[in-house]
Amino acid sequence: MAIDTATGKEAPAELSSERVKDIFSAIAKKYERFNAVSSFGAYKLWLSAMAKRAPIGPNDDVLDVAGGTGDVAFTMARAKRPRHIQCTDLVPEMLEVARAHYADGAAAGVPVDFEVVDAQDIPYADNSYDVVTMAYGIRNMPDRPRALAEMLRVLKPGGALVCLEFSTPPNRLWRALYGFYLRHLIPFWGGLITGDRDGFVYLARSIKAFPDQRGLARLMEQAGFERVTWKNCTGGIAAIHVARKPEA
Repeated sequence: MAIDTATGKEAPAELSSERVKDIFSAIAKKYERFNAVSSFGAYKLWLSAMAKRAPIGPNDDVLDVAGGTGDVAFTMARAKRPRHIQCTDLVPEMLEVARAHYADGAAAGVPVDFEVVDAQDIPYADNSYDVVTMAYGIRNMPDRPRALAEMLRVLKPGGALVCLEFSTPPNRLWRALYGFYLRHLIPFWGGLITGDRDGFVYLARSIKAFPDQRGLARLMEQAGFERVTWKNCTGGIAAIHVARKPEA
């Protein structure tokens, strides 16, 4: 079932997909600066924690879904040095930034290729990747069950999906403070840095409407993943989920 990613309610998939393209194509060149400022630098710690939990070896092929400007792909390249990373995203302008970083040596010599891909219709063969990585991606996909099923399909048996996503702080006070930050400061920082306040109003709403840690784990299990675990970051503002494709 496709939803409006800003509300979680049923809606045509095109509504959210086109909105995501419009927002991220407009802010692509300033997206990294927004991440750094709005998270007070914490997003780098989250990426490092994601890399530590990613079961990537030197002979592995990695698919990075919703790879954006390449933060995840380059973090994995430097920390894990896999054989190859395929960095994909729905928005060409985001990948243009990633390619520029790659040309500047951001992958530290690890081969990375880039392709515009809708994660709800991945154009790669069954059982072709050892690990799929994704950060801040599934929340922006209107047909999440289909996207997760596609990631499961392209993973090799026993392969892992490693997903970093905004989540729900379990502590009530921290959750209330975070809710205030989402409603007021995310649009403020977004408007100040990129000039697109409305785009970051959407971002805040999409985070609020997204399932909590257990809800995302349930979606992964319903798609066919097993052994789903998660680790909270910064009190549950974000969470890293690791899910496995069955061996057989």
